Amino acid sequence: MTREMPMADSRTMGGDGAEYAFWREHTHINLSPVAAPSILGLAGFAVAMFMVAANLAGWFGDTATTPLLLAPFAFWFGGVAQFLAGMWSYRARDALATVVHGTWGAFWLGYGVYQLFVGLGGLPSTSASPVAAAAVGFWFIGLAAITWTGALAAMAENLAFTAVLVALAAGSTLQAIGLIADVGVIRTIAAYFLLASAVLAWYACSAMVLEAAHHRVILPMGARAPRATVAPLHQAIQFDHGEPGIKVGQ
Repeated sequence: MTREMPMADSRTMGGDGAEYAFWREHTHINLSPVAAPSILGLAGFAVAMFMVAANLAGWFGDTATTPLLLAPFAFWFGGVAQFLAGMWSYRARDALATVVHGTWGAFWLGYGVYQLFVGLGGLPSTSASPVAAAAVGFWFIGLAAITWTGALAAMAENLAFTAVLVALAAGSTLQAIGLIADVGVIRTIAAYFLLASAVLAWYACSAMVLEAAHHRVILPMGARAPRATVAPLHQAIQFDHGEPGIKVGQ
């Protein structure tokens, strides 16, 4: 957005109303719309979490080959794709999506590298070493804390994203307890919560894609109605939010 900066004249000195009208007439808007970054972020998260959580739940895999197979997909689709979605969410001025996609994207990057080292024999797996399990468990404490905060924030936006984050936060919390306390049953229960978060993320991603393609709601996300705002007591020179025509968030 750019503005012309002419010298002050009678039009700008005739009171607040005239000055306000002058700046509105001499403001140029340059928009660069982007698709909702959470579409990619939720897709990357859903696939990566489904594969990893299914392995944690014992649906498939072994301790020798599976880490090498999970590593590249967790790193690229879960890590790079979701982290980029977090950065694009930053540009879209979506604080919630930025912190969630950025945090989990960074985790997937680290998890992919860790699984690579496990597969190559450079590091012990969480199932073979209580020390490794406790270390990864403490990572899940931080992930759980941030995700619970995101779940509270998502309640102001829509129910679908809230459900994703609640299931993810619960799974992360249980995973932290199970890893640190070395309780296999809790780790398995945590894996099913994580699987639920993957399925819910797929639903939310599908709802956003279908709405963008059909230009109407196909799958409801339970969007919350925006709160009414109190009109300002004075007339500001700038447009609303300082950037007219630019949508904050997704």
